[in-house]
Formats: sequence, C-alpha cells, structure tokens
Amino acid sequence: MSEQQNKPNGLEAVLLLREFRLLWLGQIFSQLGDKFWIVLMVFLIAQTWAQSTGVDSGPLAGAAELIRERGLSSGSNLAPGQGADEAQLITLLATGIYAANTLPAMVLGSVAGVWADRWPKRAVMVASNALRALLALAVPVMLLPGPTWLGLSWGYWGLVVLTFLESCFTQFFAPAEQAAIPLLVDRSLLLPANSLYTATTMAATIVGYAIGEPVLQLLHQGCLALGLQGGEFLLVPFAYGGAALILLFVKPNEQVRESSGNSVWLDIKEGFNFLADRSSVRGAVLHLVVLYSLLAALYVLSISLASRVAQLGPTKFGVLLAMSGLGLALGALLVAQMGHKFHRRALASVGLGTMGFSLVLLAQLKPYLWPTLLLCCVLGVGAALLGIPAQTTIQEDTPEHLRGKVFGLQNNLVNIALSLPLVLAGALVSSVGLKPVLLMLALILFAGVLLERPWGIKPIDRC
Repeated sequence: MSEQQNKPNGLEAVLLLREFRLLWLGQIFSQLGDKFWIVLMVFLIAQTWAQSTGVDSGPLAGAAELIRERGLSSGSNLAPGQGADEAQLITLLATGIYAANTLPAMVLGSVAGVWADRWPKRAVMVASNALRALLALAVPVMLLPGPTWLGLSWGYWGLVVLTFLESCFTQFFAPAEQAAIPLLVDRSLLLPANSLYTATTMAATIVGYAIGEPVLQLLHQGCLALGLQGGEFLLVPFAYGGAALILLFVKPNEQVRESSGNSVWLDIKEGFNFLADRSSVRGAVLHLVVLYSLLAALYVLSISLASRVAQLGPTKFGVLLAMSGLGLALGALLVAQMGHKFHRRALASVGLGTMGFSLVLLAQLKPYLWPTLLLCCVLGVGAALLGIPAQTTIQEDTPEHLRGKVFGLQNNLVNIALSLPLVLAGALVSSVGLKPVLLMLALILFAGVLLERPWGIKPIDRC
C-alpha cells in the first residue's frame, strides 16, 4: 500500500515516460509551427501585397480601392495603404489564407484517418512535419516577380496553394498523434496525458499567435544586421523540422497489420459503423462537437462581448479569448491531477453546467472588466472538464486498428462544428442581440446536463 502511495501519478507519472515526453515535445513544435505559418502568411501579406502598389487590377483591385475610399471618406487622416484601410485590406487578403487552411480540415479528416491506421503512426507524424518544413522553405520563392491574376501577383496565390497543402499534411498528423497516445501511455494514465495534450494545445495557440510576429521581426532585423536577407523565413521550417526530428525517436508499441484490401470508402464506413454501435464513443464525440461549436460561437460573440466592456472595446476581443484559453489550461491541469477520482459523466455534467452558468452570468451581469475576465476563465475550466474526459473515452474504448478512422471522423465533425457557428452566431447577434444568444447557448448546455442524468451516476471504485 505504501508503495502504491509513493508511486507517481497524474502529470508527474506521464512526464516520466520517455516516449510520451518525446511525443509531447514534438507536439509543441508542431503546434507552434501551425500558428507561426498563419502569422508568417499575414506578415508577408502586410509587407508585400497590402501596400498601395500591391494590387494592380481586377476584382480584388476594385475591392481594395473601395476599402481605401471608405477609409478616407470616414474621416481618416491617413494616406491610402496606411492605418485602418490597410488593416481591412490585410483582412481581405488573409481571408484567402484562412479559407485554404480551413477547407482540408473540413473534408479530408476521414480520409487522412484511414491512412493513419494503415501506415505506422511514427512515419505519418515524421513525414507530415518534414513535408510541411519543405513547404515552408518554398515560401520565399513566392515573393519573386511574376504574372498577376485578379489583380494580385502569382506569389499571393502561391501562398494560398502552399497553405492548402500545409493544411492537408496537418490532417494526417492529427489522427496519427491522437492514436499514438494510447500506444505510449497505460490506460490508467490516459486522462492526465490528454490533459497535458489539451493544455499544450491551448498554450501553443496563445503563445504562438502572441510571439509569432515579434519573433519574425526579430529574425528579420537580426539577419539584416548580419547582412543577410530573409531571416523571417527561418522560423516555420525550424518549428516543423524540430518536430520531425524529435518524433523520429518516438517508438510506439504498434503492431504491424496486414492490409485488409478494403477501399478507403469502406474503411470510412467501418468508422461510421463503429460510432453507431459504440454508444460511449458516440457520446464522447458528441460532447466534443458541442464543445467546439460553443467555442466557435464564442469566438464571434467575444467581439460583441468585448465591445460592452469600457476598458476593452471590440478590437481587444482577444483578451477574452486568452482568458478562456487560460481557464482551459487550468482546467486541464485540474483534470490531470484529480480527474481519476470522478466518474466521466459527472465531469461532463459539471463542465456543461459550469459553462452554462458562466454564459448566464455574462448575459445578466453588468459588463465590468474583471468579472467578465473571471467568467471567461471559468468558462474555459468548464470546457476542460467536458472535453478532456471525452477525448480520453474515445481513446480507451476504440480498438487500436480503428483509432485513426475514428479520430479522422472526429476531426471532420469537429471542424464542421467549428465552421457553422462562425456564420450563424454573427447573424443571430445582429438580429436578436448578444444577451438572447448567450442565454440560448446556456439553455443548450443545461439540456446537455439533463441528458447526462448526473443524479443516476454511481460512485466509482476508488481503490
């Protein structure tokens, strides 16, 4: 008994596992690479195509000119290509990058999941990051002069294509990484392992977007001081290349399987059939879909929410998102250390209820700064209580030969769940206002609590 008490548990036990530690470090580099890629694309757009001479002719040129005219007619004292009108033009051009990054995530997840099951997990993870590093090395070529299309040089459209390919390779990495975790970690440690995975994902999102542009500027200026050009292009290949190198040393205990001879579509159907038959996994995937739908809606609603707070305003909505991310990371650490003491349905019920009450209070209370920040943080904690046990349940209850397929389907459904609220939430706020939308989302979460029936949960065996 004393040996069992002295045995490390939670995060400490997970981090003592060499193979998982390498996977975790590879995840950090890969996640940062994803964020740095988007930051680099926006940085290049701002430096190259968003200036007054960056758009020559065609439909985009007309849109750019309209933005500039509106910027000047609104009373701006800035010259064309500067200030608010330039920011709008950057947003216009960055939309193409965002679309190229999102489309593969919506349509390719299931196919990528099938191949993640057919190929060795380590090979998929290493190849995905190595290929993305090679794509990043091609980015400087897009700045060379060349023909134009729709008023923009070929280089901009080249960046859109590279971003599309980068996102395609990312879709293979995600299910392979998620399926590799149960191969490296005992079942009893899956909850803290997924907690660390979630906390790292949120931290990489916050840190990657926050430090990406300053680091790019630092590399650019540092290389110029040494008489070299293009220092800003080093960051992304370094991140992806570092991930590939680290993951090369991961040795998952994976059984070599013979090919079934099935087509990709039959394998995808097998994943759907498994979800239909296994209620625990189906419910966990549904939890994740609800969670990511809510988070996507809040991404849009945070602009309106921040505009109500005098100390913030609509342009500082990122502060509220950062507080939600902080809460999610704190919740992940809480689940890692204590989650094994509670039933998964109880954690899900508390998570749903916590998010619901947070939304009710955000809708009803006066929009003071610190209460708003605190409630956003609490909402993030609730998200962790719902999402991490769900992810762990999927890993525990899915057979090894089906994990890639199931995680691929999960990624498909989650990315669709992320996309639809981005359109619907803004339209609802415009028509009925912020408060009714927050209360409606809260009602959906409270309905989720009732469906979990927490009053019928039996105490788990603590031994």
